[in-house]
Parts: sequence; C-alpha cells; structure tokens
Amino acid sequence: MQNSALTRLSLISSAFQEGQPIPAEFTCDGANRSPALSWGDPPAGTKSFALVVDDPDAPGGLFRHWGAYDIPPDKRSIAAGQSVGSQAVNDMGKPGYGGPCPPPGHGVHHYHFKLYALNAEQLGLQPHAKAAEVEEAARPHAIGQGELIGTYERK
Repeated sequence: MQNSALTRLSLISSAFQEGQPIPAEFTCDGANRSPALSWGDPPAGTKSFALVVDDPDAPGGLFRHWGAYDIPPDKRSIAAGQSVGSQAVNDMGKPGYGGPCPPPGHGVHHYHFKLYALNAEQLGLQPHAKAAEVEEAARPHAIGQGELIGTYERK
C-alpha cells in the first residue's frame, strides 16, 4: 500500500514534543524506559497496531530500538515504561524498548516513533521476531500511520 493512501494518525508524547530532545530518563543515560505515547482514533477497519522506533543516524545504518505488534485496536496510549502487545527483539538483542544511546560525540540522532494502524488482528510473527520484521510485516497491512520524531545527543 502506498504511504499516500494511509490515513494520518496523530502520535504524541507527554515526555517530548515533535523534533525536540528526548529527556535522558528515557535513554541509556537514565532509567532507559519508554516514554509515554498516545494517539488519536484510527481509521475504520483497524484491527491492531504495530509500533517501531528506529534511529537512521546510527553509525552502522538504521538501528531499531523498539518493535511492538498485535497491539489491541482499542488502545490509544502506552504509559511511560510500559509495553503493550507482543514485544519484538530490538537491535540491542533484547525484547522490548532500548532507549537512545548514540556514541558520544556523534552529534544529534533522530528517533522515529512510528505507529501503524493495521487491517489485520495479528501479524503472525514468530516468537523472538526482530523489530525490523515487525515493520516489514506491518507495511502491507497498514491503513494508517503516525510518526513522532525526538532527538538525543551524547556529548
């Protein structure tokens, strides 16, 4: 499905604003817990959500910090430090959220929180699926998408 055909979802966090720094509490320099997220009503036909957080500025290329899928369609928020749905294995090799942790002195990194509204109840992924697999499996089922970008830099 083309992105132009996707319904736009609002995706916000009480921890940071679009394009602004992510507080250290939500990074490897703090408690390394996920920030609170909330979103608006999805398009009709939404049967689940999937969430992916990645850093395209990582030295080795796109680095995925979180993948969650099979999130119930009635959900509209995730509290700070909480997880919903099934948790994928991030690029740190652990299930669930792994906060921003760019190399010191590497400059500002941009973290893309992407929420997909899906027309499928389940993505059918195997246990221990990787965050990259979540996004790959979600794209063909996406009927809506929201994105929130936060930044983080370690000096």
